[in-house]
Amino acid sequence: MIIFRIAMDVLQEKQKEVMQTLVSMTETAKKEKGCLSYEVFFHMDGKTVFNLIEEWKNREDLERHIRSEGFSVLLGTKSLLAKPLEMKIHTVSHSEGTKAVNVIRGTGPRKENFKNELIT
Repeated sequence: MIIFRIAMDVLQEKQKEVMQTLVSMTETAKKEKGCLSYEVFFHMDGKTVFNLIEEWKNREDLERHIRSEGFSVLLGTKSLLAKPLEMKIHTVSHSEGTKAVNVIRGTGPRKENFKNELIT
């Protein structure tokens, strides 16, 4: 899985415009091949920072998305930002779920019981 995180420090007077752009992009991106999730988050501490967190099945799907017209729209918001987009691509080799948290907290079966399996 690939996680693509984009941080946008938006000019205060342009927040509404950027939010409308992000909302319009979300539904389209979620339908793209390989998109596992596409979510927009806003900092609650009063700052003007939006975070776009995308999860993609593989690198090929992410690269297709980055070459898309929709992504070009996102890049076109640069005049509405206080500073350049911050983009990071993270490659995830495996994921663990609730069972792993329970093991760590000591409320689930011990990790040794799972041998070489991922705890999900």
